[in-house]
Amino acid sequence: MTRFESLQQFIKAHFSEQSFALNAITADASFRRYYRLNAENNHFIVMDSDPKKVKNAPYVALNKVFSEQGFLLPSIIHSDEQQGFFILSDLGSTHLADLLDDTNRTEYYQQLISLSAQWAKTPAAPSMNPYDRDFIALELDIFKNWLVNDFINAELSAEQQQTWETTTALLINTLLEQPTVTMHRDYHSRNIMRCAQQWAIIDYQDSVQGPLCYDLVSLLRDCYFKLPEEELAQLLKCGYSEFKRQGLITNESFTQFKYWFDLTGLQRHLKAAGIFCRLYLRDGKKGYLVNILPTLEYVIEVAAEYPELSDLSGWVKNNVVPKVQQRLKEEQS
Repeated sequence: MTRFESLQQFIKAHFSEQSFALNAITADASFRRYYRLNAENNHFIVMDSDPKKVKNAPYVALNKVFSEQGFLLPSIIHSDEQQGFFILSDLGSTHLADLLDDTNRTEYYQQLISLSAQWAKTPAAPSMNPYDRDFIALELDIFKNWLVNDFINAELSAEQQQTWETTTALLINTLLEQPTVTMHRDYHSRNIMRCAQQWAIIDYQDSVQGPLCYDLVSLLRDCYFKLPEEELAQLLKCGYSEFKRQGLITNESFTQFKYWFDLTGLQRHLKAAGIFCRLYLRDGKKGYLVNILPTLEYVIEVAAEYPELSDLSGWVKNNVVPKVQQRLKEEQS
């Protein structure tokens, strides 16, 4: 029996006397597959999460944790964890990404900043790994291994290797010096949904205990959408005020907060650019190739603002980006 046939058997066990229709939904960046299930005029989401490829225990455990904190998440209606099949509540199909041209966009972001601060205050749970030094370093290695080594087939000179080592040490230390909070880890426009005039959060299963500014960076320097600089600056000040109001920071100046924000963004965007390459090279997902250059632009622009990171900015701009552009051109031909 194929996996899809097994999935159908799982559904029939819960809708045995009903006819149902199953329609594939565009897959995300993980190994999971999603379907919309229609049965007797009711709508559900079916998640196929193969336990050979994905750990499902955190998804289940954290669903309970965040739901109990009052966040709107997909409810788990039926599940077979052994096979990795789940029937979830249907939160609709409207993501923040679909509302970015809305006249109320800034208000939406302000609401989501407040929500992220509430999320950050969620008590630590056993399913949340620490986003520690080794974890951060491992993520930075994704950029070096998958983008530099594999995607553009480049070898670092001694000077470039020194730049990379200095940069990674600075970024790791900056992330670790921030207050540790509950961190979603992918709090961006494709993982935030609008449902019944509320904000719903999906793809929460990788939540960790990590640096204060990480989710704010995910939201405001989204790899899939770039806010105008003036709006970003306004929202960053909003984030600083909201985090102070909710007791996440106390005596830190805005300058310190912005430094944390910017360097956390560099770590996230280096990792993300590497992941986009990995999704193509390892998983055959070509759709993320268009996101590589915009993500690297964040790195170039932000690093150029700090003298201690100017070498990183120059290396990415003058050495990495031209090779990425060439590789992307070859892929399109």
